[in-house]
Amino acid sequence: MGELEVVEMTPGDWEAVREIYREGIATGHATFETEVPEWEAWDRGHLGTPRLVLRAGEEILGWAALSAVSGRCVYAGVAEVSIYVAASARGRGVGSTLLRDLVRRSEEEGIWTLQAGIFPENRGSLALHRNAGFREVGTRERVGKLEGKWRDVVLLERRSGKVGVD
Repeated sequence: MGELEVVEMTPGDWEAVREIYREGIATGHATFETEVPEWEAWDRGHLGTPRLVLRAGEEILGWAALSAVSGRCVYAGVAEVSIYVAASARGRGVGSTLLRDLVRRSEEEGIWTLQAGIFPENRGSLALHRNAGFREVGTRERVGKLEGKWRDVVLLERRSGKVGVD
């Protein structure tokens, strides 16, 4: 795979990020989204930083970003995780490398709680988050429909041991 490096995502990375996102959507177990949005919509829906890509040379193997969970100021330190790994790179530690760096950088940005909503069928993502210190809060049953089928979502969260502990 070559030397791995986690760097900040740039708009120039969008085509590779978009393709990895498309691969995730195609699994039917990564998101309620059915199409990849255009850059402008994706950009508006995610915090400015941290937005990360993991590179092996020039190739992008995965990406991670955060979304605000609310516009209310009391939730300014709570964000939702999005993390996607290229199909060709799954099972090689890309996700854990990205998530570890995302946690570190989110704390540097003052975020005290990270949350993730994951379909129960996505066992790899559930294991990834649990291994990164996320705990299961519960299951939101029949929370939404995807292609006409009701889907449950497992809600996980990770509280910072450094931010928001006073």
